[in-house]
Amino acid sequence: MRITYGPWGETLAELTGAARAAEEAGAEVVWLPELHRSATVTAAAVAPALSGAGVGTAVALAFTRSPLTLALEALDLDELTGGRFVLGLGVGARRLNERWHDVAADRPVTRLRETVEIIRAVVAGTPVVEGETRRADLRGFRRPHRPVRAAVPIYLAAVGPQLTRLAGRIADGWISHELCSPAYVREHALPNLGRAAAPDHGTSPDPGKDAGTESAESAVSAGSGERMDVVVSACCAIDADPAEARRQAKGVLGFYASVATYRDFFAFHGLAEEQEAVIEAFRSGTPADGLAAAVPDRMVERLALAGTPAQVAEGIEAYRGLATTIKLTPPVYGRPPEAVRESQARIIALIRELT
Repeated sequence: MRITYGPWGETLAELTGAARAAEEAGAEVVWLPELHRSATVTAAAVAPALSGAGVGTAVALAFTRSPLTLALEALDLDELTGGRFVLGLGVGARRLNERWHDVAADRPVTRLRETVEIIRAVVAGTPVVEGETRRADLRGFRRPHRPVRAAVPIYLAAVGPQLTRLAGRIADGWISHELCSPAYVREHALPNLGRAAAPDHGTSPDPGKDAGTESAESAVSAGSGERMDVVVSACCAIDADPAEARRQAKGVLGFYASVATYRDFFAFHGLAEEQEAVIEAFRSGTPADGLAAAVPDRMVERLALAGTPAQVAEGIEAYRGLATTIKLTPPVYGRPPEAVRESQARIIALIRELT
């Protein structure tokens, strides 16, 4: 199982330094998120500082750029990294797409599938197939630059069953939500990733069929027939005092629990009532990054890696045989920069010990 890292930085210079430190510690891939920064711009900033680690977006928003722009950014980043780039795409919350970015987010399964189809066609230099939700009339377009690779790996982030099945059918890898658990990977993600059935047209197979569990080694990409990379994201808080580590992670739990879209996810973990308490606190006026006080310890224990270095290492080991890659990230929401900086240093130290 590969250990990878999602760096944090108050500035781009600090972000780049953290990426370099993580690579030196043994992280095999550095992942860049998208919310308060651009995933592709930060990937471009970090890439020259790395000597051999992969660079991936985890994740870039799939609908806020045109498929052509995504393809061109992927080609440029693959050139910049010497063929070590991974384009990780995610749908994002509907409210985020429609209100923040003013883009359509309906029919997300079909829209994401067609986005990937167009990106791959552009990268390969083959004719683009017109879709129902995403179109690209590229008559007259011909990229004169030779690509580093004939194909850039595309990973899809997914939580719900329909998008997870789509990832199993068409993607080179799957990226979990920032909150995850071994049980969720084993009982939800892997069975859905293994359902590589007919091409998706915005519908999903009968959820009652093919429900047997899969291992990470047997989850395959229908598009290539090769084993797909199963990437588990893990919010990671390390402290000599386990209670303090749990406290540090609570801001992340509160931030995501405030999103009603994730109700099925929290219910799966037996945390429906706990999530409703967080949602109520949010609706009462508490900002999304200030909900730590509404998060009980059991939410952290089930959905994050929080504890002493030995306890976190044990938590990482619990994913062996389920995931092929784990992505560690520090808890950031509701915490001052100096605290996040300290958490990051502890994670990078643990990566050095484990690799």
